[in-house]
Amino acid sequence: MRAAEARAPGALAPSALPPLLGVVIVNFRGAGDTIECLESLLRSTLPMKVVVVENGSGDDSMERLRAWAAGQLDAAAESTEMSAFSAPPVAKPVPVTEIDAATAESGRAQVEPLTLIRSETNRGFAGGNNLGLRYLLGDPQLKHLWLLNNDTVVAPDAAMALLARMMATPRVGMCGTVVRHYWEPDRIQALNGSAFNLFTGASRSLGGEQPATIKYSPQDVADATDFVLGASLAVSRDFLTEVGFMEERYFLYFEEIDWAVRNRKLRGKAFETAFAHGANVFHKAGRSIGSGSARSTRNSFADYWLTRARLKFIWRHYPLLWPLHWLVSWGLVLRRLLRRRGANASAIARAALGRRF
Repeated sequence: MRAAEARAPGALAPSALPPLLGVVIVNFRGAGDTIECLESLLRSTLPMKVVVVENGSGDDSMERLRAWAAGQLDAAAESTEMSAFSAPPVAKPVPVTEIDAATAESGRAQVEPLTLIRSETNRGFAGGNNLGLRYLLGDPQLKHLWLLNNDTVVAPDAAMALLARMMATPRVGMCGTVVRHYWEPDRIQALNGSAFNLFTGASRSLGGEQPATIKYSPQDVADATDFVLGASLAVSRDFLTEVGFMEERYFLYFEEIDWAVRNRKLRGKAFETAFAHGANVFHKAGRSIGSGSARSTRNSFADYWLTRARLKFIWRHYPLLWPLHWLVSWGLVLRRLLRRRGANASAIARAALGRRF
């Protein structure tokens, strides 16, 4: 037996203390990414409970995830630099429980250390995460829940740093981490999240594209965060109880800021947004849906759903600004046409007119 095979997965190993952190990972046609994410996550020394929601991929994702748990398929890191987070593999087999979506939503299923939930349909970003959250809430010991994109890898101490920050923050609601680029790990994608311009609908990643060595005040970052980046977003159980789950009608995009705005509407009872600056997550960004961070790299699918979600968000929370945002959408159509990106222009126009993609 190899030494790597003799080592138990740290995050799932028996512990004298009950797990306080639950993790939700949603898989949609990205089993390779999900396996790499799991390999990195299970190296954590913090006991936790992890759920993977197989979000109606319609491919061989279930078979590949089962093969990985059985020790028949290893993670394949796409970056030599990032391979240190997922190799050598953790001990196999990894005990995993499989349940269907109805069982997960029933609230009666016992929450196991690692669970694979089968959803027959694609519930979107919010729906997939909500399914995992409802299941994890069945364990009353779990006080904090971490939504983690499947195309991320995490540093071994990230989970511990995240939980420590949340436990140290009075009335914590949402908490993010340092998110760095998977392909350029010395460059930041976002510190915690983004600032949002209500009039243009554009967001600006805090610390985005800066070197990972930049100096900053963690409290200033937390104060400047209009919403936490969904690739690495933790919420407290109390936040879920009072604010509610993610809004599923968006399907893609704007779920995070909708959550944040609903929290702010509690005014004096609003929960605090924290920033776990000691937790590092590395993100491939937009792998499943072609939503690169640069506008020039977005495909027509991403442009459609981004426009649709922005208009839906504005109508839901700031209806007086909806006419402005409808005009902004047509400005984006013109811009795409000038850049000779006709498919993107057509997608944005269809979203503005309320038509299907």
